Amino acid sequence: MRPAPESAALVRDVLADYGMATRNALARYVAAGEPRRHLYDLAADYPLRGGRSLRASLCIAMARLFGATLDNAINSAVSLELLHNAFLVHDDIEDESDERRGRPTLHQLHGVPLAINAGDALAVMSLRPLMENRRTLGPALALRILEEAERMARESVEGQAIELGWRRDNVVDLTDRHYLHMILKKTCWYTTIYPCRVGALIGSLDRADLDCYLRFAFFLGAAFQIEDDLLNLTGDSVRYGKEINGDILEGKRTLMMIQLFQRARPPETRKLKELLARHRSTRTPQDVAWVRGRMEAYGCIQHATRVAHGLAGAAQHEFEQCLGARPESRDLAFVRALPTWVIARA
Repeated sequence: MRPAPESAALVRDVLADYGMATRNALARYVAAGEPRRHLYDLAADYPLRGGRSLRASLCIAMARLFGATLDNAINSAVSLELLHNAFLVHDDIEDESDERRGRPTLHQLHGVPLAINAGDALAVMSLRPLMENRRTLGPALALRILEEAERMARESVEGQAIELGWRRDNVVDLTDRHYLHMILKKTCWYTTIYPCRVGALIGSLDRADLDCYLRFAFFLGAAFQIEDDLLNLTGDSVRYGKEINGDILEGKRTLMMIQLFQRARPPETRKLKELLARHRSTRTPQDVAWVRGRMEAYGCIQHATRVAHGLAGAAQHEFEQCLGARPESRDLAFVRALPTWVIARA
């Protein structure tokens, strides 16, 4: 499943346009303050590194295809981008990652304590744009958006806890269903479900049936996450922006890892479990290469690719069910193109 060239170009253009608008609006929230050296410079680091701004762009596009203006949606998009970067700072610490968006992670540059505090600051900053929605959208709609944001944040941290718990307890008896439940909460709520729901909420002035978008956004977000996991194994390190095979080094229970436990021979599963029980620092490049080789040998990567394609196809179907009848626009075309884009991006 490959997007048509014009669809891929449209997605790139919309992400660039709405990403730039979001970063420009975000700049005033991370403007230099005091203590600058130990807080505000650090908090500004990840947002100013760029990124695709998928979440913010999806929020804006959904609002606009329902008739809102960019100004109506920009505060909610900025808030989401700030929270996303807060999650990234904390995720990198939890995963002991070395690289983010092509540069050293914040805790590698400044140490864990300062990085944690900068992540906390970004999370706190994400509340301000939501409060400022009162002036542009009115208090009632601003409160509804805040309620959606609270649920999104709660679902996300619950999903993160599930994944971290699997790694801490070295859980290996997992299935695809367990993985999909985890990423529903960890990834989909804040990557696709919340942007779709809040965008529709803003654009319809709280008249849209928000539950209509749950299935589309789940399928889209799940395909996005599986493809992200695949890119960690097969992507280009420069364009991907993180260390290749980092998920294996970190012991993440990706779909490929779960399938490897299900498909490998007993001696191999015992070796794999023992390897994952060790601390990350003791896992060698040879260990990672062995796991990667076993994933290829047992068709785990191919399985994950098929699942991602199936989910993208399901998202395309659900798009037509809940949004296909809306008037044609650049924003509608962008949302329509996302299911194929998420599994074909590089």
